[in-house]
Amino acid sequence: MKPAEPQLLKTLDRIAYVLSVVVIALVILMRPAERVHVDFDTNWMPGFHAIVNTIGSLFLVMALVFIKKKNISMHRNMIFGAMICSFFFLLSYVVYHFTTPETKYCGEGSIRYLYFFILITHIILAGLSLPFILLTFNRGFTMAVERHRKLARWVYPIWLYVMITGPVVYLMLRPCYSFH
Repeated sequence: MKPAEPQLLKTLDRIAYVLSVVVIALVILMRPAERVHVDFDTNWMPGFHAIVNTIGSLFLVMALVFIKKKNISMHRNMIFGAMICSFFFLLSYVVYHFTTPETKYCGEGSIRYLYFFILITHIILAGLSLPFILLTFNRGFTMAVERHRKLARWVYPIWLYVMITGPVVYLMLRPCYSFH
């Protein structure tokens, strides 16, 4: 596949910047005093978030396996899978946090420090990495291979860390949910 037109990459990058700003703004706005009322049960959503992130992690690992084998087509398919998982996670995550009160961590002792370390690094890296994940995706999608590789070398492990630590945070927080 030949590289796409530079104008397409510029357009996709603009979309990536706008999406990043919108998502980060939504995450910041998820801390309202009043929650939005919905007429459906949201208790299933944290488990769904963990499952979607776990599946996304598997897609990312397989993407690495396939690119190491120089199977670009399957690598691309796995990245599309990870992106789709991330999309559904983000959509559900925003709905959940706009509609459901925040769950406070209930663990005590040294596990509490571990939980907050994982949570804080997860949140910071998720926010910081989003635009870079999209830019890396754009470079791969448009076959700007060398630029894609340069970004992917450091974006990939951060994205994988974020996708793995999401379910870890869920499992650590699970005993604290009020709906158990």
